[in-house]
Amino acid sequence: MAEKFKDACGVFGIYGHPEAAKITYLGLHALQHRGQESSGIVTSDQERLYVEIGMGLVADVFSGEVLRRLPGDMAIGHNRYSTTGASHIKNAQPFVAEYMRGGLAIAHNGNLVNATSLRAELEENGSIFRSTNDTEVIAHLIAVSHRKPFLDRVVEALTRVRGAYSLLLMTEKELIAARDPYGFRPLCLGALGEAHVVASETCALDLIEASHVRDVEPGEILIINGEGVTSMKPFKPVFPHQCIFEFVYFARPDSTIFGENVYLVRQALGRQLAREAPVDADIVVPVPDSGVPAAMGFSKQSGIPFELGLIRNHYVGRTFIEPQQSIRHFGVKIKLNTVRRLVEGKRVIVIDDSIVRGTTSRKIVSMIRGAGAREVHMRISSPPTTHPCYYGIDTPTRRELIAASRSCEEIRRYLEVDSLQYLSLDGLISAVEEATHGRYCSACFTGRYPVTFPEMEVPQELELPFR
Repeated sequence: MAEKFKDACGVFGIYGHPEAAKITYLGLHALQHRGQESSGIVTSDQERLYVEIGMGLVADVFSGEVLRRLPGDMAIGHNRYSTTGASHIKNAQPFVAEYMRGGLAIAHNGNLVNATSLRAELEENGSIFRSTNDTEVIAHLIAVSHRKPFLDRVVEALTRVRGAYSLLLMTEKELIAARDPYGFRPLCLGALGEAHVVASETCALDLIEASHVRDVEPGEILIINGEGVTSMKPFKPVFPHQCIFEFVYFARPDSTIFGENVYLVRQALGRQLAREAPVDADIVVPVPDSGVPAAMGFSKQSGIPFELGLIRNHYVGRTFIEPQQSIRHFGVKIKLNTVRRLVEGKRVIVIDDSIVRGTTSRKIVSMIRGAGAREVHMRISSPPTTHPCYYGIDTPTRRELIAASRSCEEIRRYLEVDSLQYLSLDGLISAVEEATHGRYCSACFTGRYPVTFPEMEVPQELELPFR
């Protein structure tokens, strides 16, 4: 079972480029960190939609031959990690359908918290679903709308859904980008010559040498067609609740999201952590790769030297075969190795971005002690994760989150570290807002969910499955 929260999905779209499929393929490469289960691209030549979707990484799904089967100057693409619906080809995206007004493709990053009730209502009225993901609900709502203009159908459908969505929709003629009123997940607009680009993160724009125009604003819909880009805000405005965990872990450090560079924010988290939780030690060691910027910030603030005392093997596949004579902590060791000469005899501060179940952290501590560390102190650059996310992130149930049922001291004893401290919630927010000014969703730390849904009316003592 994974020790980290699983990334959200990644979306990419382009309008007005003769190599739309190839550009989208590159954009999805840059967004691979946001989903590794499946990948798909849909293109249009202004007459019909062309679809290629498969299970696996971008490079596994798309070859030169496959991309040649995707003509047209308009495309949307999607990398998926399942949040709603099982990991199966039928749930891979973009979701494509034919209805009375033509073809429709949808790529969705997020999670609709009322999808179950909407699906039941649609099925009661005769809709037949072919997948179990919530994105198909949007397609059905568009199809059953009595509005005539396509844009009006989209607005009516999105008015009915609740939750998180950064969304790309495509017909044979135009591309539409939409972000939910709370702005949970990131989405940005770019330009590549005369072409218009939309992506989950700016790192995708960087790869294709597109300029970053601006973020798609919370509650905004962009209509992109031969007349250019048109903006509208049809939804009732609410206070934004952008996902603060994007800064902690999900987004690539070279991306700019919610108006600020992720790497610099993570360094600010480390500096704040050093102010809140100082400790006498000899070296600061990050858990790579996500813990590196925070560790650098901690080192700069504290004056304690930064060292790469843990080295990650970046070439580990999804599965590996363990010898019959079991190796202690094999699953962690095949991914991480301790640099003995750096930690031996030292008082080590280990910096990580979060602790979910604690099993991997415990093994990492054991490895560092086994390499001869005199003391091991753990510092976490976010508050304790005590609640699941229901807005597009696949998280464990609450009973699996170690901080939901154990105190910091109990976790310290379980990890077998000399000391353990988390960044405070106030510290997290103040560090993020050193550079950005906006409202953030911190439900995974507080349990205060900005968008409620029927399942949440169940008493807190009962465990809610993540759909």
